[in-house]
Amino acid sequence: MSQPIRIGKSFAYAFWILFLVMGVYVFDGFLSQKHNPNQSPDTYAVGNEQVLVLKQNRMGHYVASGFINNYPVTFLLDTGATNVAIPKHVADAIGLPYGAPFRANTANGIATGYRTEIDSLAISDFQFGRVSASILPGMKDDEILLGMSALKRVEFTQRGDTLTLKSMF
Repeated sequence: MSQPIRIGKSFAYAFWILFLVMGVYVFDGFLSQKHNPNQSPDTYAVGNEQVLVLKQNRMGHYVASGFINNYPVTFLLDTGATNVAIPKHVADAIGLPYGAPFRANTANGIATGYRTEIDSLAISDFQFGRVSASILPGMKDDEILLGMSALKRVEFTQRGDTLTLKSMF
């Protein structure tokens, strides 16, 4: 095989590899945006209320990026959860203390969890201090279930595919 043909094939292989890598990168970002359309949610003020509007994802859930004790996390709003529920591996990464163990009835059956308290929880400019939470070793995903221990502090209204959260400041 001649030198120009080998060089041409090498460039063709390099092009297709680069094309595939770029495609994966773009497609991964597209899927991430579909799963969490609220990666950079904004808040605005109306009088003395702070308002946050979240969009539903393609599965019909409200997912939003935020922080627990300044550690970046992804929240899944869950009005059926009593407390904020945190997977063990995420709680360990954040450095949350393990409190008293308890037994909980979850969607996946009875599980052992540990009580903890979050110093600060934030979604955009929505800030919550001292929130009761549960560390659940059985949770495998990275998402935090944002339960009623946080959501009871806000007023929320769902219309169509949006959820509006309001909080007094």
